[in-house]
Amino acid sequence: MKFRPLHDRVVVERVAEETKSAGGIIIPGAAQEKPSEGKVIATGPGARDESGKIVPLDVKKGDRVLFGKWGGTEVKIDGKELLIMKESDIMGVIG
Repeated sequence: MKFRPLHDRVVVERVAEETKSAGGIIIPGAAQEKPSEGKVIATGPGARDESGKIVPLDVKKGDRVLFGKWGGTEVKIDGKELLIMKESDIMGVIG
């Protein structure tokens, strides 16, 4: 199935975090929090401003981004767990 987000929405796939702490302790899967880092899979064309002109998004497909812990709506598309969120829910681009 093909999916194209509308307006200023972004589709993000979570990136797995390290299973080891900074001190070298291995964290079991049940104790890990969901990562707040992901890769942009698709973006909408952008939001419209007051005059009706489309304002393009700052993120693009392939960007690694940080987002809020509770940001986005979880969906399953073609067996992949993805997040759909507004660009404003993204805190920044990594790299």
